[in-house]
Amino acid sequence: MTAFHRAKYSSPPSADQVREDFPGFTFGTFRDPPGQVWADFVHDEDEFIVVAQGEIVITVADETATCGPGDLVRIPAQVNHTLETTEAGGSVWHYGYGRFGETHD
Repeated sequence: MTAFHRAKYSSPPSADQVREDFPGFTFGTFRDPPGQVWADFVHDEDEFIVVAQGEIVITVADETATCGPGDLVRIPAQVNHTLETTEAGGSVWHYGYGRFGETHD
């Protein structure tokens, strides 16, 4: 099963809609400068990422994709992942930690 779900949200995605779609998850927003790299992270909980602005190259385990506004990435607990903002204007992305279930399609 792929971690990447293209154009899951309209562009730009509404933070309120993303938050509503992941009940039981924490919620936050990062604003990263160009070239920002979050490398080799592993968490004890599942994580979602929804790109709001810019372009981010995301690797989840051995799968890599260039993600843009509206794309959803589902990262299972204990899976290595890396994010790199590649757009000159930086990126904005929503994220949260929790446990995926039937309500988080």
